[in-house]
Amino acid sequence: MEKKVIIVGAGIGGLAAALSLLKRGIDVEIYEQAPELKEVGAGIQISSNGTRVLYALGLEDALKRVQVLPSRRVIRHWSSGETWNWFDLGATTAQRYGTPHVMLHRGDLHGLLADAVQRLKPNAIHLATRCVGIRQSGERVEVGFDTGETVSAAFAIGADGIHSRVRACLFGPDKPEFTGCVAWRGVVPMQRLPAHLSQMLSTNWLGPRGHVLHYPVRRGALMNFVSTVERDDWQVEAWTVEGTTSELANDFRGWHPDVHAIIQNIDTPFKWALMVRGPMERWTMGRITLLGDACHPTLPFLGQGGVMAIEDGYVIAACLKKYFADPAIAFARYEDIRKERTAAVVRKSHAFRKQAFNPALADNDAVAVSVTQEWQKALARERLDWLYEYDATAVQI
Repeated sequence: MEKKVIIVGAGIGGLAAALSLLKRGIDVEIYEQAPELKEVGAGIQISSNGTRVLYALGLEDALKRVQVLPSRRVIRHWSSGETWNWFDLGATTAQRYGTPHVMLHRGDLHGLLADAVQRLKPNAIHLATRCVGIRQSGERVEVGFDTGETVSAAFAIGADGIHSRVRACLFGPDKPEFTGCVAWRGVVPMQRLPAHLSQMLSTNWLGPRGHVLHYPVRRGALMNFVSTVERDDWQVEAWTVEGTTSELANDFRGWHPDVHAIIQNIDTPFKWALMVRGPMERWTMGRITLLGDACHPTLPFLGQGGVMAIEDGYVIAACLKKYFADPAIAFARYEDIRKERTAAVVRKSHAFRKQAFNPALADNDAVAVSVTQEWQKALARERLDWLYEYDATAVQI
């Protein structure tokens, strides 16, 4: 049997899977509906459990050329600006978990994954090919595209995101539920910001009805901004809808001037509605499976969406390497390894929202108590150790 896998979607998860497969001697063809190979202009945090996989894929040096190693995370109060040190990063995190917690521009991470794939197989990625159907019979999977082309291989992986066409073909349309929250994103050239804001650390602003996070990316040249706010008048789940700085500023009216100093320097902010989906009973049908947001989309409050897709891709490749001749075992083992892990991340990300939006923060007298109870360092480690210590490269396949 020819050892080839079709991957639908050339995002971070799809490329991580492709690289993992190629390094194990399994051929891949990757099909991406976008006309060019690029990611959105936004930041991404890759915690130690993610860098552990990327290092195993040989990307340590490439990461060092584009990453930021922040010194720590701090918490700030939404209106007073009072600051608390929450969690040490940098060398402390690398020592604790074995690999560092890094901050990146999504385009930089996407680019280094694509370069690594293309070094192993220059013609692996096919652009402007949107999946319109998928079927299987016997020992083959066939994927049809809007170009009229049909391709086949022994296996297929749907890495095509929240609005996955592969998932819809296998299991029908999903039914997302609106969370009542809208998210915003944008990037700011660091030189536009005052010196006290242009620091190499991650800052979480806590409010009663909103949350703001900003951190440096692209070796410190840019500041990434992402925020969430409770509002019910926008329910479009897409990363590419432009908003305005005045609308974003209005969502955070009354917040500290430092928050607005960043907002006013964002050229084009983008907004999207946060949706939740119930857990899928299964991700696989025969020789076809899903990874990342296609099967376990998660809210952004733990910063693990991209990392889970990277872990998925590595584990899928390990399972196919061992059980290529038996698809039922290969993908059953993949689901056994990944389902509980990703479900816990989805649940805890949803629960973390309640901590990020704390009504007690409207009462200045209650602020110190809230921060002490919810955000103290020891508690942070307890909540995050299970996440960061996980090693997808060492799981028993």
